[in-house]
Amino acid sequence: MLINAAAYKFVQIEDPALLAASVEDWARASGLKGSVLVAGEGINLFLAGSETGVDEFFDCLRQDPRLAAIRVKLSRSQAQPFKRLRVKVKPEIISFRRDRSSPLQGRAPCVAPGTLARWLDQGMDDSGRRLVLLDTRNREEVGHGTFANALTLPIDNFTDLPQALAPHRDSMADATVVSFCTGGIRCEKAALWMRESGMDNVLQLDGGILGYFEEVGAQGYDGRCFVFDERVALDPDLAPLVDQNCV
Repeated sequence: MLINAAAYKFVQIEDPALLAASVEDWARASGLKGSVLVAGEGINLFLAGSETGVDEFFDCLRQDPRLAAIRVKLSRSQAQPFKRLRVKVKPEIISFRRDRSSPLQGRAPCVAPGTLARWLDQGMDDSGRRLVLLDTRNREEVGHGTFANALTLPIDNFTDLPQALAPHRDSMADATVVSFCTGGIRCEKAALWMRESGMDNVLQLDGGILGYFEEVGAQGYDGRCFVFDERVALDPDLAPLVDQNCV
């Protein structure tokens, strides 16, 4: 079995190219494949390899004080889901192209998976407000699964979210809105942008769907979570769809 590691961190990176070069060296030395994006706002990575290789890589990465506290989500697969290693420098670690969406100046408030599960069970938040779960992913991802009764948007790219969300803003004014995505990076930017644009009732799901699966499991979620590699999608036990299809 191979270990799959997903992680991101918003942090000021003064020389993204320098960090990218080091990351590529560490990943190759550890025998890992996958994708890494580095930008002035931080790092976003999806890597897979042996357990020893993954441990060695993150031991190196965490030697950088800026990345010492990076949170890593782990799962297993029977086969390597990536064909090669790609490390790139980009303007953003997730392209959104909107002002007032950088978490470098402070995160949007978040809700822990266990708390969200309790809210879903009671049908409201702790102050009695109704819930709206906002899926910030694209329509292909949503097709594999999402939270029950979530608001989904007909988008193909994350950059399309503001326009697609516009018709729904007024109807969510009396609710507690929880934005979510695969691992937390898109809902983090989206929640911050929404709050800065006047929606002060928005929270982000800490750790995204994968964090929810780790802590809670399937409660309130229908289907699987799409991932952008050859595993295709993960079920609430973090088992890859491709492995189940091979059984």
